[in-house]
Amino acid sequence: MMDASSNQKAVAAALINALIIGLSFIFVKIALSVSDPLDTLAHRFTLSFLAASLFAFPGRARLKAAMPRAAKLLPLALLYPSLFFALQAFGLLYAPSSVAGIVQAVVPVFTMILAAIFLKEHTTLAQKMFTLVSVAGVVLIFAVPGVSISSASLGGILLILLSALSMAGYNAGARRMTKTWSPKEMTYIITFFGFLFFNAVSVIKHISAGTLSQYFVPLQEPKFLMAMLYLGVLSSLITSLLTNYALSRMEASRVSVFGSLSTVVTIAGGVLLLNERLDWYHWVGAVLIIGGVMGVNLKRRPSVQADQSKQIGGSNG
Repeated sequence: MMDASSNQKAVAAALINALIIGLSFIFVKIALSVSDPLDTLAHRFTLSFLAASLFAFPGRARLKAAMPRAAKLLPLALLYPSLFFALQAFGLLYAPSSVAGIVQAVVPVFTMILAAIFLKEHTTLAQKMFTLVSVAGVVLIFAVPGVSISSASLGGILLILLSALSMAGYNAGARRMTKTWSPKEMTYIITFFGFLFFNAVSVIKHISAGTLSQYFVPLQEPKFLMAMLYLGVLSSLITSLLTNYALSRMEASRVSVFGSLSTVVTIAGGVLLLNERLDWYHWVGAVLIIGGVMGVNLKRRPSVQADQSKQIGGSNG
């Protein structure tokens, strides 16, 4: 059974992950002022993969041993980052961010359902209720200012919904994979697949439009490079590692609910860094989110197997 120290490390990883993702909105805005979403994703994962390779992320010997079975992670890599970011990017073309935020808020619910079906993870009634409280907090923050449903096409909402399902599927799938893969191995190989996928899509797009030379244009902008450093290294590579680490030590349903905290961080970042206004629904939503996350994690359930703790303990070198 996982000891208290391991649980604390997993919680810390999930919290840092939410902090990084919550602040990433600033750098996404900077990047999109220079480049389109697909090129941004291509450059983001190029930098992420280069960083992982330069630091020999899992260790060269371990990586060499893992590569022959790398194809087993392909379905997981298709869910995240490939489908998650692609569906989200195209969904936002047809649905406002407020609608997207509300739909994405249900990821913890989807994760809980998939984890129960495929991983046999059982949550208590209290945990289910606290998960819904956290989701309600996110929905409140996006809904009160006004949700322009009329400007959101059914297709756009469906794409965002599929994006949320992809993330939930990744959470459940990665939780299972951590039994045979270390977080570092998973992170490196999934980052590699993301690098291949988004660069292939971007290059095909430019070739079809006869604009291949424009692929490199954003890299001439210093502010774009700054944004890519944050998004590629911190908000892709490091968050992927933190997520996989947390999933190796906590139930998928518990890890997923921490994602709601990124909304609180985004609000705080907007207020502190961009002088945005803080309204009552931000406060109430933040309290609901934090309360929900604390409630889900208030009492540990003895469901994490000792063999996982032992496996991960030997993979951190």
